[in-house]
Amino acid sequence: MTKAEIVERVYERVGFSKKEAADIVELVFDLMKETLESGEKIKVSGFGNFIVKEKRARRGRNPQTGEEIEIAPRRVLTFRPSQTLKKLLNT
Repeated sequence: MTKAEIVERVYERVGFSKKEAADIVELVFDLMKETLESGEKIKVSGFGNFIVKEKRARRGRNPQTGEEIEIAPRRVLTFRPSQTLKKLLNT
């Protein structure tokens, strides 16, 4: 599902104009991005959790040359679905 499809569904179900629906969807995504960027987690009841995890630096290996390299520390985004969502997907 694309952002445009989400806007279309909000437009159909809520009754806002397409411009208003697009603004609302964009606002929600902006708020989510800002929250995750600051390192906070997002918990959506009945859906799941978006969590930013810190990965430390580690040694790796270039698979083509076999040369050892240092993999820099980084932040990764993970999603953990709620039990409710898991049940819906597996019925």
